Amino acid sequence: MERLIIEFKNVNKKFKKGTKLLLKEALLDILKPAQTEDFYALRNVSFSVSRGESFGIIGPNGSGKSTVLKLIAGVIISTSGSVNVRGNVAPLIELGAGFHPELTGRENIYLNATILGITKKEVDKKYDQIVDFSELKEFIDTPVKHYSSGMYMRLGFSVAIHTSPDILLVDEILAVGDSKFQKKCMRRMNDFKKQGVTVVFITHDMEVIKSFCDRVMVIANGEASFIGSPKKAAELYE
Repeated sequence: MERLIIEFKNVNKKFKKGTKLLLKEALLDILKPAQTEDFYALRNVSFSVSRGESFGIIGPNGSGKSTVLKLIAGVIISTSGSVNVRGNVAPLIELGAGFHPELTGRENIYLNATILGITKKEVDKKYDQIVDFSELKEFIDTPVKHYSSGMYMRLGFSVAIHTSPDILLVDEILAVGDSKFQKKCMRRMNDFKKQGVTVVFITHDMEVIKSFCDRVMVIANGEASFIGSPKKAAELYE
């Protein structure tokens, strides 16, 4: 049990989805409470991830993959069931999450690192490494609102990997940007794997799933339909 770093037990996540009304209907129904309906992003999901394991999650868009990562990161909480996470988490869930568009790349490095629990003194020591890995030195004093999506990804990934995480969460952002930098990111993730960092990884690239992951969960309509070998998971998904 001590080796388990992530545990989901019978996890459900329910969201409220509002019903939009036309202006005419809204005026007629102004005294009525807003109509809502329940939407289950996850239904009775159970799985565990061991320390140092590379765990893939695959499934169609809207299947609940990102909801799983947000629960691990603590961005949202489950409706029912239990989520237990042991260790420091570096989430690369949404492109530019934790960045302030009006601040420069330099300022956002410190802001993002603070959100991830890293002190200014620690960032000072790693600052040059973060900038060098991101390959954004000439743009580092430019407000990030002028960055492309690829530049956002470079900076976010570079900050996250220099925080010495126990758990790295990666949600398809490596699909953004040029292939050379994507390969550089995969090499660093393989280094993490060798160092015993737990990686939870979402991608639609089945070759990456088969080459990088130790186990894979297939999820559809909020339910885990398979957890096991990457090859079998890829076959089921394809």
